[in-house]
Amino acid sequence: MTELFNLSGKVALVTGASRGLGQQIALGLAKAGATVICSSSREHGCDDTLALIAGAGLQASQCYADLSKAEDIRHMSEQVLGQVSAIDILVNVGGTIYRQPAVDYDYEEWQRVMRVNLDASFLLAQAVAPAMMTKQQGKIINIASMLSYSGGMTVPAYTASKHAVAGLTKALANEWASQNIQVNAIAPGYFRTDNTQALQDDAQRNAEIEKRIPAGRWGEPEDLVGAAIFLASSASDYVNGHILAVDGGWLAR
Repeated sequence: MTELFNLSGKVALVTGASRGLGQQIALGLAKAGATVICSSSREHGCDDTLALIAGAGLQASQCYADLSKAEDIRHMSEQVLGQVSAIDILVNVGGTIYRQPAVDYDYEEWQRVMRVNLDASFLLAQAVAPAMMTKQQGKIINIASMLSYSGGMTVPAYTASKHAVAGLTKALANEWASQNIQVNAIAPGYFRTDNTQALQDDAQRNAEIEKRIPAGRWGEPEDLVGAAIFLASSASDYVNGHILAVDGGWLAR
């Protein structure tokens, strides 16, 4: 049974791997046997992640790209694919958020959030898909959000981007399932990350959030690893176009 979740011989590219959710997913995939390439927005940005992986007796490499710039993404993709024959697992974790009331929302920030959260996921999927098609196998995992289901407050660009990520996941699954490429997404609930620090620091909002979560607590980055390994492994070979909520029961409340 454990062979279903064994990633030995697979090459994984994880964006946003310098900290938080991406760091723990990269570490988890490495522990499951994958050769992991960790990506961040700056050179040597994943040094801490590589140290964690090395501490587990494993090895990984890193690359970098500003996910708001299409040319940076193309350059990184070419660099990575020049070093490996194919990416077997792509995990699009890299993302950003900007908070401002909609009536005053800065349009340049709107565009930046959309480029990082949506465009980068599409461009990277587009870059790795041809080699996956040649091999007739591949896994693409996008990171959606609870705001793929609801509207939120003061985060219109983030909400729009995460609704779009859910739609993109389904659209790519429709096109590529016949090539034995599974495209799915994880929708994290309320996790303790940099993106949610403002909510954590707001005592009233923090209490409201914890009260609604049936599990009674915020998620920790480690709580996402099992879902990522499942969607990256042969255990999910007949799962396609699915948005997997990992939310402590938030959507069920």
